[in-house]
Amino acid sequence: MSVTLILTTVPDTAVADKLAADALAARLCACVTQLGAVQSHYHWQGRVETAQEIQLLFKTSAARALELEQYIQTHHPYDTPEVLSWQGMASAAYGQWILAETQRPLHV
Repeated sequence: MSVTLILTTVPDTAVADKLAADALAARLCACVTQLGAVQSHYHWQGRVETAQEIQLLFKTSAARALELEQYIQTHHPYDTPEVLSWQGMASAAYGQWILAETQRPLHV
C-alpha cells in the first residue's frame, strides 16, 4: 500500500514536539518519528553554515500529503524549511492504519 513520507528538520525539541503534536491533532499524519539530533551543513545567504537540528519523519496518506506540506511550510520557524517528500510502500495493515488515522471526522 502506498503512503507518503515527509522529512523536515527543526532547530530544537520544543519546535519538534509542537509541530508533531499539532500535525497529529489535525489528522494531517498518522505518525511522526523524531529521528534525533543531526548536524547539518548547508549554503545560506552566501556562506556555509552548520547547525544542530532535529529531524522529523511524518507518515501520511497521499490524500493529506499536500495539506501536511503546507502546514509544515506555514508553521516552521525557518524562512526556507527543508520539506522532502516521497512515496513509499507500506504493509497492508500499516497502510490501512495510516489511511484511517488521516481521515477527517465527518461533521453532520
